[in-house]
Amino acid sequence: MKDQSSKTLSSTQRAVRELRRMIVSGELAAGTDHLESELAQTLGMSRTPVREAALMLESRGLLEMRPRKGVRILPVSSEDMREIYDILTELESLAAQRAAEAGYSKQDLKVLEQSIAQMDQAIETENLEAWAEADELFHQELVRLGRNHRIEAIVAMMSDQVRRARATTLFIRPLPVQSNEDHRAVLRAIQEGKANEARERHRQHRLQAKEVLCGILEKHRLNSL
Repeated sequence: MKDQSSKTLSSTQRAVRELRRMIVSGELAAGTDHLESELAQTLGMSRTPVREAALMLESRGLLEMRPRKGVRILPVSSEDMREIYDILTELESLAAQRAAEAGYSKQDLKVLEQSIAQMDQAIETENLEAWAEADELFHQELVRLGRNHRIEAIVAMMSDQVRRARATTLFIRPLPVQSNEDHRAVLRAIQEGKANEARERHRQHRLQAKEVLCGILEKHRLNSL
């Protein structure tokens, strides 16, 4: 019984990982419908772990389960992203403040510093995918440094939708030079222990990022994609 339970859990985790990847990459396109049996066949597993994975991804806003009709991949909505960014803006800005108050050493902030260097390199080579990976690392590390596990959990819950929206808009957005400068300013405020400045600089950065992202979604009518 224990072995079977472990096997089911492992299959569910794999199903979550693969379905999430397919949705974020667009392989499972927004607005499309899929039967559980079809997805199970694609993933090479039974329907049970696929159903369990779909339930988990539904809670993250990536798909909708419909009785007797399978799952529908939800579109990227500018309305949803505005709400998500409102929450991320406040929580991450609080994390930036707490990080500045913590008195971290240069070594403690090494990951933040390295992620900015990676973003600078990505801008120089115009490698937007590398920039997106480094940008995500910066935000994840900033939240971790805030030392609030509940904030980490809430941000992680929304990360899939943010990642998907960014993938949708990445190659039609302006080159994110200003974003790198914003990150540098936040890091400098943290290094200098300027808590209010760290919070406000990050807050302004996130507000601007929201307008850029949602503006692209609305201008190019990507809400229905």
